[in-house]
Amino acid sequence: MQDYMVRASANDDTIRAFAVTSKVLTEDARVRHNLSPICTAALGRAMSAALMMGYMMKNDKDLLTLVFSGDGPMGGLTVTSNNKGEVKGFVNNPDVYLKDKFAGHLNVGEAMGHGTLRVMKDTGLKTPYSGTVALQTGEIADDLTYYFAASEQVPSAVGLGVLINKDMFVDYAGGFIIQVMPEADEDTVTKIEKNIKSLPPVTTQLASGCSPEDIIRNVLAGLRVEIHDSRLCSFHCDCSKEKVKNAIMMLNVSDIDEMTKGGEPIETVCQFCGKKYVFSAEEIRQSLYQKVGNGE
Repeated sequence: MQDYMVRASANDDTIRAFAVTSKVLTEDARVRHNLSPICTAALGRAMSAALMMGYMMKNDKDLLTLVFSGDGPMGGLTVTSNNKGEVKGFVNNPDVYLKDKFAGHLNVGEAMGHGTLRVMKDTGLKTPYSGTVALQTGEIADDLTYYFAASEQVPSAVGLGVLINKDMFVDYAGGFIIQVMPEADEDTVTKIEKNIKSLPPVTTQLASGCSPEDIIRNVLAGLRVEIHDSRLCSFHCDCSKEKVKNAIMMLNVSDIDEMTKGGEPIETVCQFCGKKYVFSAEEIRQSLYQKVGNGE
């Protein structure tokens, strides 16, 4: 099944709902970054959430970035998404192995540790929005639930999951975000809370054949649900050799000079997708001369 997400509402738009299946892109990230199972679960959950949060934004050029910073062995992770269903991300330390929290549950919280979640939204304004909250559990979903309530004042329920098989491949990945608008009544909220408590994990629902639409209807059972639209999702990085070279040119002149004085090729790797770029020393020096000549 191809990765995709859906947007829905319930009870006359007093409830907003999003759900995603993200197995393919999570497996893509696992392979690109050679992730351990715990890191695959952490990054997969964060990418699922970022996709749905990017879906909430209005314009194609809007960008969302989630930065989880923790004092655990994983160190944190960074994910960026847009409104078009594209996401990319990396884990600070991709080679972390810990005992399961309990049978069948990878200990993402301990791998992340204590720290912060920073959410940045670039909508083209002079100053992008930025909100930071303390990590509650490091399990990703709990932290985002707290972020929505504390920073955006939107009561929300976030469910995320990644199921990895014994061969360390991703079997299922996905999630949902349910948001309660101010007009929602208490009976509606109570129904949603009861539904969520009675439902199996997201990955169990996906494994049983549920689609994102089914997950939304399960969470919002008993409410009037309207599915509005859907969007394909993928792991996508917009890095290029020109962008990487421009980043190198942002270094101090003395650092660039030191980098190229031996005449050896310069190799850089994109953190987000793992793609390698190689520049000759002469190529970098020519760009440096142009930079200095332009008075930059």
